[in-house]
Amino acid sequence: MKIKKIVGIEPAPPGFHVFSAFKLPRLGLPMMGTILRDKGYRVRLFCQDLAPVDWEETLSADLVMISTITSTAPEAYDIAKKIKEKARVLGRDITVVMGGAHVTFMAEEALDNYADFVVRGEGEETILELAAWLENGNDATSVSRIPGLSYKIGTRVYHNERRSYLRNQDSLPTPELSLIKGWKEPGIFPVLSSRGCPFDCTFCSVTKMFGHKYRVRSPEKVLEDIRYYHRLYPKAWMFFYDDNFAADKKRTKRLLRLMVENDMIFPWTAQSRLDVVKDRELLQLMHRAGCKVLYIGLESVNPQTLLEYKKRQTVDEMGEAIKILHQYKIKTHGMFVLGGEQDDRETVMQTVRSAIKWKIDTAQMVILTPLPGTPLYDKLVSENRVTSFDWSQYDGHHVVYKPNKMSVWELQFGVMLEAMPKFYSLWQVIKAGVRFKYKNFIFRAYGHWMLIRWKVHNSRYLEELKAFSSKLISKEKPKQLAEGRKP
Repeated sequence: MKIKKIVGIEPAPPGFHVFSAFKLPRLGLPMMGTILRDKGYRVRLFCQDLAPVDWEETLSADLVMISTITSTAPEAYDIAKKIKEKARVLGRDITVVMGGAHVTFMAEEALDNYADFVVRGEGEETILELAAWLENGNDATSVSRIPGLSYKIGTRVYHNERRSYLRNQDSLPTPELSLIKGWKEPGIFPVLSSRGCPFDCTFCSVTKMFGHKYRVRSPEKVLEDIRYYHRLYPKAWMFFYDDNFAADKKRTKRLLRLMVENDMIFPWTAQSRLDVVKDRELLQLMHRAGCKVLYIGLESVNPQTLLEYKKRQTVDEMGEAIKILHQYKIKTHGMFVLGGEQDDRETVMQTVRSAIKWKIDTAQMVILTPLPGTPLYDKLVSENRVTSFDWSQYDGHHVVYKPNKMSVWELQFGVMLEAMPKFYSLWQVIKAGVRFKYKNFIFRAYGHWMLIRWKVHNSRYLEELKAFSSKLISKEKPKQLAEGRKP
Protein backbone atom coordinates (compact mmCIF):
# COMPACT_ATOMS: atom_id res chain seq x y z
CA MET A 1 0.00 0.00 0.00
CA LYS A 2 1.53 3.26 -1.11
CA ILE A 3 0.76 6.14 1.25
CA LYS A 4 0.93 9.49 -0.46
CA LYS A 5 -1.59 11.60 1.41
CA ILE A 6 -2.47 11.73 5.11
CA VAL A 7 -5.37 13.65 6.64
CA GLY A 8 -5.77 14.44 10.35
CA ILE A 9 -9.06 15.40 11.98
CA GLU A 10 -9.76 16.93 15.39
CA PRO A 11 -13.53 16.64 16.05
CA ALA A 12 -15.42 19.59 17.50
CA PRO A 13 -16.81 19.42 21.05
CA PRO A 14 -20.48 18.44 21.17
CA GLY A 15 -23.19 21.08 21.09
CA PHE A 16 -22.63 24.35 22.89
CA HIS A 17 -20.58 25.00 26.00
CA VAL A 18 -19.42 27.98 28.02
CA PHE A 19 -15.94 28.08 26.45
CA SER A 20 -17.08 27.74 22.83
CA ALA A 21 -15.62 31.11 21.81
CA PHE A 22 -12.05 30.04 22.58
CA LYS A 23 -11.03 27.98 19.56
CA LEU A 24 -7.52 26.59 19.79
CA PRO A 25 -6.41 23.32 18.20
CA ARG A 26 -4.70 20.76 20.37
CA LEU A 27 -1.09 20.21 19.31
CA GLY A 28 -1.02 16.41 18.89
CA LEU A 29 -2.13 16.36 15.26
CA PRO A 30 -0.08 19.42 14.18
CA MET A 31 3.00 17.82 15.76
CA MET A 32 2.45 14.47 14.01
CA GLY A 33 1.43 16.20 10.81
CA THR A 34 4.68 18.17 10.79
CA ILE A 35 6.74 15.03 11.40
CA LEU A 36 4.93 13.17 8.60
CA ARG A 37 5.28 16.13 6.23
CA ASP A 38 9.01 16.25 6.92
CA LYS A 39 9.17 12.55 5.95
CA GLY A 40 7.72 13.37 2.55
CA TYR A 41 4.01 12.69 3.02
CA ARG A 42 1.36 15.16 1.84
CA VAL A 43 -0.52 16.22 4.98
CA ARG A 44 -3.73 18.16 5.55
CA LEU A 45 -5.31 18.74 8.95
CA PHE A 46 -8.86 19.68 9.93
CA CYS A 47 -9.94 21.12 13.25
CA GLN A 48 -13.73 21.25 13.18
CA ASP A 49 -13.73 24.21 15.56
CA LEU A 50 -11.97 26.21 12.84
CA ALA A 51 -13.39 24.77 9.60
CA PRO A 52 -15.57 21.84 8.51
CA VAL A 53 -14.04 18.64 7.24
CA ASP A 54 -13.52 18.71 3.47
CA TRP A 55 -14.86 15.29 2.51
CA GLU A 56 -13.48 15.34 -1.02
CA GLU A 57 -10.00 15.93 0.33
CA THR A 58 -10.44 13.44 3.18
CA LEU A 59 -11.62 10.67 0.84
CA SER A 60 -8.57 11.23 -1.35
CA ALA A 61 -6.29 10.32 1.57
CA ASP A 62 -4.66 6.93 2.10
CA LEU A 63 -4.49 7.33 5.87
CA VAL A 64 -6.76 9.36 8.17
CA MET A 65 -5.78 10.18 11.76
CA ILE A 66 -8.55 11.16 14.18
CA SER A 67 -7.59 12.62 17.57
CA THR A 68 -10.21 12.59 20.30
CA ILE A 69 -10.81 13.43 23.92
CA THR A 70 -13.74 11.89 25.79
CA SER A 71 -16.39 14.50 24.97
CA THR A 72 -15.56 14.36 21.24
CA ALA A 73 -15.47 10.55 21.00
CA PRO A 74 -19.02 10.19 19.56
CA GLU A 75 -18.21 12.69 16.81
CA ALA A 76 -14.89 10.92 16.15
CA TYR A 77 -16.67 7.59 15.75
CA ASP A 78 -19.26 9.17 13.46
CA ILE A 79 -16.50 10.63 11.29
CA ALA A 80 -14.74 7.26 11.09
CA LYS A 81 -18.01 5.58 10.09
CA LYS A 82 -18.60 8.13 7.31
CA ILE A 83 -15.08 7.66 6.00
CA LYS A 84 -15.49 3.89 5.81
CA GLU A 85 -18.94 4.07 4.21
CA LYS A 86 -18.01 6.71 1.63
CA ALA A 87 -14.71 5.00 0.81
CA ARG A 88 -16.53 1.72 0.21
CA VAL A 89 -18.82 3.42 -2.30
CA LEU A 90 -15.79 4.90 -4.06
CA GLY A 91 -13.98 1.57 -4.02
CA ARG A 92 -11.14 2.97 -1.93
CA ASP A 93 -9.29 1.48 1.02
CA ILE A 94 -8.63 4.21 3.60
CA THR A 95 -6.89 3.29 6.85
CA VAL A 96 -8.41 5.01 9.89
CA VAL A 97 -6.18 5.53 12.94
CA MET A 98 -7.49 7.00 16.20
CA GLY A 99 -5.45 8.50 19.00
CA GLY A 100 -5.79 10.81 21.98
CA ALA A 101 -6.60 10.56 25.66
CA HIS A 102 -9.99 8.85 25.35
CA VAL A 103 -9.09 6.00 23.00
CA THR A 104 -5.79 5.44 24.81
CA PHE A 105 -7.90 4.05 27.64
CA MET A 106 -10.85 2.83 25.55
CA ALA A 107 -9.00 1.25 22.63
CA GLU A 108 -11.42 -1.66 22.14
CA GLU A 109 -14.35 0.75 21.97
CA ALA A 110 -12.60 2.67 19.17
CA LEU A 111 -11.80 -0.55 17.28
CA ASP A 112 -15.49 -1.41 17.48
CA ASN A 113 -16.27 2.01 15.98
CA TYR A 114 -14.51 1.86 12.61
CA ALA A 115 -10.91 2.44 13.70
CA ASP A 116 -8.41 0.10 12.02
CA PHE A 117 -5.75 1.01 14.55
CA VAL A 118 -5.54 2.86 17.87
CA VAL A 119 -2.40 4.72 18.89
CA ARG A 120 -2.19 4.67 22.68
CA GLY A 121 -0.33 7.42 24.50
CA GLU A 122 2.15 9.65 22.68
CA GLY A 123 1.85 9.04 18.97
CA GLU A 124 4.79 10.68 17.20
CA GLU A 125 6.96 7.56 16.93
CA THR A 126 4.05 5.12 16.64
CA ILE A 127 2.44 6.84 13.65
CA LEU A 128 5.73 6.87 11.72
CA GLU A 129 6.28 3.16 12.34
CA LEU A 130 2.68 2.37 11.42
CA ALA A 131 2.91 4.32 8.15
CA ALA A 132 6.12 2.46 7.27
CA TRP A 133 4.47 -0.88 8.09
CA LEU A 134 1.46 -0.09 5.90
CA GLU A 135 3.79 0.65 2.98
CA ASN A 136 5.99 -2.41 3.44
CA GLY A 137 3.80 -5.47 3.23
CA ASN A 138 1.36 -5.49 6.16
CA ASP A 139 3.01 -8.49 7.83
CA ALA A 140 1.04 -9.55 10.94
CA THR A 141 4.19 -10.45 12.85
CA SER A 142 5.96 -7.14 12.27
CA VAL A 143 2.93 -5.03 13.29
CA SER A 144 3.05 -6.72 16.68
CA ARG A 145 6.46 -5.10 17.20
CA ILE A 146 5.11 -1.54 17.05
CA PRO A 147 4.77 -0.37 20.67
CA GLY A 148 1.70 1.63 21.65
CA LEU A 149 -0.54 0.14 18.96
CA SER A 150 -3.89 -1.65 19.29
CA TYR A 151 -5.69 -3.39 16.42
CA LYS A 152 -7.90 -6.30 15.41
CA ILE A 153 -7.09 -9.36 13.38
CA GLY A 154 -10.40 -11.02 12.65
CA THR A 155 -12.39 -10.72 15.85
CA ARG A 156 -9.39 -10.82 18.16
CA VAL A 157 -8.05 -7.57 19.65
CA TYR A 158 -4.33 -7.11 20.12
CA HIS A 159 -2.71 -4.55 22.41
CA ASN A 160 1.00 -4.23 21.74
CA GLU A 161 3.34 -3.35 24.61
CA ARG A 162 3.16 0.22 25.91
CA ARG A 163 5.52 2.65 24.23
CA SER A 164 8.03 4.36 26.48
CA TYR A 165 7.59 8.09 26.93
CA LEU A 166 9.66 10.20 24.57
CA ARG A 167 12.57 11.51 26.62
CA ASN A 168 14.12 13.97 24.20
CA GLN A 169 11.39 16.56 23.71
CA ASP A 170 13.79 18.71 21.71
CA SER A 171 13.72 16.07 18.97
CA LEU A 172 10.18 17.19 18.18
CA PRO A 173 9.72 19.90 15.55
CA THR A 174 7.84 23.15 15.93
CA PRO A 175 4.25 22.19 15.03
CA GLU A 176 3.25 23.72 11.69
CA LEU A 177 -0.18 25.17 12.43
CA SER A 178 -0.68 26.25 8.82
CA LEU A 179 -1.30 22.58 7.96
CA ILE A 180 -4.74 23.13 9.55
CA LYS A 181 -7.39 24.23 7.08
CA GLY A 182 -9.00 27.46 8.28
CA TRP A 183 -6.03 28.48 10.43
CA LYS A 184 -5.66 32.22 9.94
CA GLU A 185 -4.15 35.10 11.88
CA PRO A 186 -5.06 33.99 15.44
CA GLY A 187 -5.83 36.05 18.49
CA ILE A 188 -3.74 33.56 20.46
CA PHE A 189 -1.33 30.80 19.46
CA PRO A 190 -0.32 27.70 21.49
CA VAL A 191 3.16 26.63 22.55
CA LEU A 192 3.96 23.39 24.38
CA SER A 193 7.14 23.41 26.43
CA SER A 194 6.68 20.29 28.58
CA ARG A 195 4.80 17.04 29.03
CA GLY A 196 3.85 15.13 32.15
CA CYS A 197 3.09 16.24 35.68
CA PRO A 198 4.75 15.28 38.97
CA PHE A 199 1.38 15.48 40.76
CA ASP A 200 -1.48 12.99 40.67
CA CYS A 201 -4.91 14.60 41.00
CA THR A 202 -7.53 11.85 41.12
CA PHE A 203 -9.77 13.37 38.42
CA CYS A 204 -6.97 14.06 35.92
CA SER A 205 -5.78 11.71 33.17
CA VAL A 206 -2.57 13.63 32.40
CA THR A 207 -0.26 11.40 34.41
CA LYS A 208 -1.72 8.20 32.91
CA MET A 209 -1.38 9.71 29.43
CA PHE A 210 1.98 11.49 29.73
CA GLY A 211 3.50 10.16 32.94
CA HIS A 212 4.65 11.53 36.29
CA LYS A 213 8.04 12.54 34.99
CA TYR A 214 8.14 16.16 33.92
CA ARG A 215 9.75 16.08 30.46
CA VAL A 216 10.72 19.42 28.99
CA ARG A 217 11.89 21.07 25.83
CA SER A 218 15.01 23.08 26.49
CA PRO A 219 14.47 26.82 27.01
CA GLU A 220 16.45 27.45 23.81
CA LYS A 221 14.16 25.18 21.79
CA VAL A 222 11.04 26.73 23.31
CA LEU A 223 12.38 30.15 22.42
CA GLU A 224 12.74 28.98 18.80
CA ASP A 225 9.06 28.01 18.79
CA ILE A 226 8.05 31.33 20.34
CA ARG A 227 10.13 33.35 17.88
CA TYR A 228 8.73 31.40 14.92
CA TYR A 229 5.09 31.94 15.89
CA HIS A 230 5.56 35.54 17.03
CA ARG A 231 7.14 36.44 13.68
CA LEU A 232 4.11 34.96 11.89
CA TYR A 233 1.51 36.37 14.31
CA PRO A 234 3.02 39.53 15.85
CA LYS A 235 -0.30 40.80 17.27
CA ALA A 236 -1.35 37.53 18.89
CA TRP A 237 -1.08 36.47 22.50
CA MET A 238 0.61 33.18 23.40
CA PHE A 239 -0.76 30.33 25.52
CA PHE A 240 1.57 27.76 27.06
CA TYR A 241 -0.31 24.46 26.75
CA ASP A 242 1.73 22.86 29.55
CA ASP A 243 -0.38 21.26 32.27
CA ASN A 244 1.94 22.86 34.82
CA PHE A 245 4.12 25.56 33.28
CA ALA A 246 6.19 26.18 36.41
CA ALA A 247 6.66 22.62 37.69
CA ASP A 248 10.44 23.07 37.30
CA LYS A 249 10.90 26.63 38.54
CA LYS A 250 14.61 26.81 37.74
CA ARG A 251 14.00 25.84 34.13
CA THR A 252 11.01 28.21 33.86
CA LYS A 253 13.13 31.11 35.09
CA ARG A 254 15.77 30.33 32.49
CA LEU A 255 13.15 30.38 29.75
CA LEU A 256 11.72 33.68 30.97
CA ARG A 257 15.15 35.29 31.10
CA LEU A 258 15.78 34.18 27.52
CA MET A 259 12.48 35.71 26.47
CA VAL A 260 13.42 39.03 28.08
CA GLU A 261 16.99 39.00 26.73
CA ASN A 262 15.76 38.26 23.20
CA ASP A 263 13.00 40.86 23.30
CA MET A 264 10.28 38.20 23.08
CA ILE A 265 8.07 40.26 25.39
CA PHE A 266 4.38 40.23 24.48
CA PRO A 267 1.19 39.07 26.27
CA TRP A 268 0.94 35.42 27.21
CA THR A 269 -0.91 33.09 29.56
CA ALA A 270 -0.17 29.73 31.16
CA GLN A 271 -1.50 27.08 33.53
CA SER A 272 0.14 26.73 36.92
CA ARG A 273 -0.33 25.51 40.43
CA LEU A 274 -0.91 27.71 43.44
CA ASP A 275 2.65 27.29 44.71
CA VAL A 276 3.98 29.56 41.95
CA VAL A 277 3.46 32.52 44.33
CA LYS A 278 6.05 31.15 46.76
CA ASP A 279 8.82 32.22 44.41
CA ARG A 280 8.78 36.02 44.08
CA GLU A 281 11.73 36.03 41.67
CA LEU A 282 9.70 33.79 39.37
CA LEU A 283 6.70 36.10 39.57
CA GLN A 284 8.86 39.12 38.79
CA LEU A 285 10.27 37.36 35.73
CA MET A 286 6.79 36.34 34.60
CA HIS A 287 5.66 39.93 34.81
CA ARG A 288 8.72 41.23 32.95
CA ALA A 289 8.33 38.59 30.20
CA GLY A 290 4.70 39.56 29.53
CA CYS A 291 2.54 37.17 31.56
CA LYS A 292 -0.98 38.62 31.78
CA VAL A 293 -3.07 35.73 33.10
CA LEU A 294 -2.37 32.54 35.05
CA TYR A 295 -4.86 29.69 35.00
CA ILE A 296 -4.67 28.35 38.55
CA GLY A 297 -6.07 24.97 39.57
CA LEU A 298 -7.69 25.94 42.88
CA GLU A 299 -10.18 23.03 42.57
CA SER A 300 -12.06 23.36 45.87
CA VAL A 301 -12.72 25.47 48.95
CA ASN A 302 -13.56 22.31 50.89
CA PRO A 303 -10.43 21.09 52.75
CA GLN A 304 -11.70 17.50 52.70
CA THR A 305 -12.18 17.64 48.94
CA LEU A 306 -8.66 18.99 48.44
CA LEU A 307 -7.36 15.93 50.30
CA GLU A 308 -9.59 13.68 48.21
CA TYR A 309 -8.27 15.26 44.99
CA LYS A 310 -4.64 14.98 46.28
CA LYS A 311 -4.10 18.68 45.60
CA ARG A 312 -1.44 19.30 48.29
CA GLN A 313 -2.65 22.84 48.97
CA THR A 314 -4.92 24.55 51.49
CA VAL A 315 -7.87 26.92 51.27
CA ASP A 316 -6.02 29.50 53.37
CA GLU A 317 -3.34 29.78 50.68
CA MET A 318 -5.79 30.63 47.90
CA GLY A 319 -6.92 34.16 48.73
CA GLU A 320 -3.39 35.22 49.61
CA ALA A 321 -2.02 33.75 46.38
CA ILE A 322 -4.49 35.70 44.25
CA LYS A 323 -3.62 38.89 46.12
CA ILE A 324 0.09 38.29 45.46
CA LEU A 325 -0.49 37.63 41.75
CA HIS A 326 -2.42 40.88 41.48
CA GLN A 327 0.50 42.70 43.07
CA TYR A 328 2.57 41.56 40.08
CA LYS A 329 -0.22 42.67 37.70
CA ILE A 330 -1.03 39.08 36.77
CA LYS A 331 -4.72 38.29 36.46
CA THR A 332 -6.06 34.98 37.75
CA HIS A 333 -8.41 32.52 36.13
CA GLY A 334 -9.50 30.31 39.02
CA MET A 335 -10.43 26.74 38.08
CA PHE A 336 -12.70 24.79 40.44
CA VAL A 337 -13.96 21.19 40.22
CA LEU A 338 -17.19 20.68 42.16
CA GLY A 339 -18.81 17.44 43.23
CA GLY A 340 -16.30 15.63 45.45
CA GLU A 341 -17.41 13.06 48.00
CA GLN A 342 -17.64 15.65 50.78
CA ASP A 343 -19.13 18.45 48.67
CA ASP A 344 -22.71 19.57 49.24
CA ARG A 345 -24.85 22.54 48.16
CA GLU A 346 -23.10 24.77 50.69
CA THR A 347 -19.72 23.84 49.19
CA VAL A 348 -20.94 24.96 45.78
CA MET A 349 -22.17 28.32 47.07
CA GLN A 350 -19.12 28.82 49.26
CA THR A 351 -16.99 28.38 46.15
CA VAL A 352 -18.60 31.24 44.29
CA ARG A 353 -18.66 33.46 47.39
CA SER A 354 -14.92 32.84 47.85
CA ALA A 355 -14.17 33.51 44.18
CA ILE A 356 -15.90 36.89 44.43
CA LYS A 357 -14.34 37.70 47.81
CA TRP A 358 -10.83 36.87 46.55
CA LYS A 359 -11.41 39.08 43.49
CA ILE A 360 -10.59 36.34 41.02
CA ASP A 361 -10.69 37.94 37.59
CA THR A 362 -12.42 35.03 35.84
CA ALA A 363 -13.58 31.68 37.14
CA GLN A 364 -14.25 28.27 35.71
CA MET A 365 -16.48 26.08 37.88
CA VAL A 366 -16.89 22.68 36.33
CA ILE A 367 -18.65 19.53 37.44
CA LEU A 368 -16.41 16.67 38.51
CA THR A 369 -16.24 14.30 35.54
CA PRO A 370 -14.99 10.68 35.70
CA LEU A 371 -12.84 10.57 32.58
CA PRO A 372 -11.63 7.11 31.47
CA GLY A 373 -8.06 6.56 32.59
CA THR A 374 -8.48 8.32 35.92
CA PRO A 375 -8.69 6.80 39.42
CA LEU A 376 -12.03 8.61 39.77
CA TYR A 377 -13.48 6.76 36.78
CA ASP A 378 -12.36 3.37 38.11
CA LYS A 379 -13.83 4.14 41.54
CA LEU A 380 -17.23 5.32 40.34
CA VAL A 381 -17.62 2.50 37.82
CA SER A 382 -16.75 -0.09 40.46
CA GLU A 383 -19.35 1.47 42.79
CA ASN A 384 -21.99 1.51 40.01
CA ARG A 385 -22.39 5.27 40.39
CA VAL A 386 -21.92 6.35 36.78
CA THR A 387 -25.32 7.45 35.47
CA SER A 388 -24.40 8.07 31.82
CA PHE A 389 -21.87 6.72 29.37
CA ASP A 390 -22.89 9.26 26.75
CA TRP A 391 -19.37 10.58 26.22
CA SER A 392 -20.69 13.82 24.71
CA GLN A 393 -21.79 14.80 28.22
CA TYR A 394 -18.27 14.38 29.63
CA ASP A 395 -17.41 18.06 29.24
CA GLY A 396 -17.53 19.36 32.81
CA HIS A 397 -20.96 20.94 32.28
CA HIS A 398 -23.13 17.84 32.76
CA VAL A 399 -23.50 15.51 35.75
CA VAL A 400 -22.79 11.90 34.76
CA TYR A 401 -22.54 10.20 38.17
CA LYS A 402 -24.31 10.01 41.53
CA PRO A 403 -22.74 12.49 43.97
CA ASN A 404 -22.32 11.43 47.58
CA LYS A 405 -23.91 14.37 49.43
CA MET A 406 -26.10 15.87 46.74
CA SER A 407 -28.64 14.66 44.25
CA VAL A 408 -27.70 14.64 40.59
CA TRP A 409 -29.97 17.63 40.06
CA GLU A 410 -28.61 19.58 43.05
CA LEU A 411 -25.08 19.37 41.64
CA GLN A 412 -26.16 20.28 38.10
CA PHE A 413 -28.34 23.17 39.28
CA GLY A 414 -25.81 24.38 41.83
CA VAL A 415 -22.91 24.67 39.41
CA MET A 416 -24.43 25.66 36.06
CA LEU A 417 -27.59 27.47 37.13
CA GLU A 418 -26.55 29.03 40.43
CA ALA A 419 -22.82 29.36 41.12
CA MET A 420 -21.56 30.24 37.64
CA PRO A 421 -24.46 32.68 36.98
CA LYS A 422 -23.75 34.34 40.34
CA PHE A 423 -20.08 34.90 39.46
CA TYR A 424 -21.00 36.16 35.99
CA SER A 425 -24.11 38.06 37.09
CA LEU A 426 -25.14 41.41 35.64
CA TRP A 427 -24.17 43.00 38.96
CA GLN A 428 -20.62 41.65 38.63
CA VAL A 429 -20.52 42.91 35.03
CA ILE A 430 -21.63 46.39 36.13
CA LYS A 431 -19.13 46.48 39.01
CA ALA A 432 -16.27 45.69 36.63
CA GLY A 433 -17.48 48.45 34.32
CA VAL A 434 -17.79 51.21 36.91
CA ARG A 435 -14.33 50.34 38.23
CA PHE A 436 -12.94 50.77 34.69
CA LYS A 437 -11.67 47.20 34.62
CA TYR A 438 -12.22 46.92 30.89
CA LYS A 439 -11.03 43.36 30.30
CA ASN A 440 -12.82 42.02 33.37
CA PHE A 441 -15.95 43.78 32.16
CA ILE A 442 -15.66 42.11 28.74
CA PHE A 443 -15.04 38.65 30.18
CA ARG A 444 -17.82 38.96 32.77
CA ALA A 445 -20.27 40.16 30.11
CA TYR A 446 -19.22 37.33 27.82
CA GLY A 447 -19.61 34.78 30.63
CA HIS A 448 -23.05 36.11 31.48
CA TRP A 449 -24.21 35.86 27.87
CA MET A 450 -22.70 32.39 27.38
CA LEU A 451 -24.43 30.98 30.45
CA ILE A 452 -27.80 32.22 29.20
CA ARG A 453 -27.14 30.52 25.87
CA TRP A 454 -26.00 27.31 27.60
CA LYS A 455 -29.23 27.17 29.62
CA VAL A 456 -31.37 27.63 26.51
CA HIS A 457 -29.33 25.11 24.53
CA ASN A 458 -29.59 22.52 27.32
CA SER A 459 -33.23 23.15 28.33
CA ARG A 460 -34.42 19.68 27.32
CA TYR A 461 -31.44 17.99 28.98
CA LEU A 462 -32.11 19.91 32.21
CA GLU A 463 -35.78 18.85 32.25
CA GLU A 464 -34.86 15.21 31.69
CA LEU A 465 -32.11 15.29 34.33
CA LYS A 466 -34.43 16.80 36.91
CA ALA A 467 -36.95 14.01 36.33
CA PHE A 468 -34.19 11.38 36.39
CA SER A 469 -32.81 12.78 39.65
CA SER A 470 -36.26 12.62 41.26
CA LYS A 471 -36.52 8.94 40.34
CA LEU A 472 -33.09 8.24 41.83
CA ILE A 473 -34.07 9.98 45.08
CA SER A 474 -37.33 8.02 45.35
CA LYS A 475 -35.41 4.77 44.92
CA GLU A 476 -32.85 5.73 47.55
CA LYS A 477 -35.31 6.77 50.27
CA PRO A 478 -36.38 3.28 51.42
CA LYS A 479 -32.75 2.20 51.65
CA GLN A 480 -31.77 5.32 53.56
CA LEU A 481 -34.66 4.92 56.03
CA ALA A 482 -33.87 1.25 56.56
CA GLU A 483 -30.29 2.17 57.45
CA GLY A 484 -31.48 4.80 59.92
CA ARG A 485 -30.35 7.80 57.88
CA LYS A 486 -32.34 10.88 57.02
CA PRO A 487 -33.68 10.75 53.47
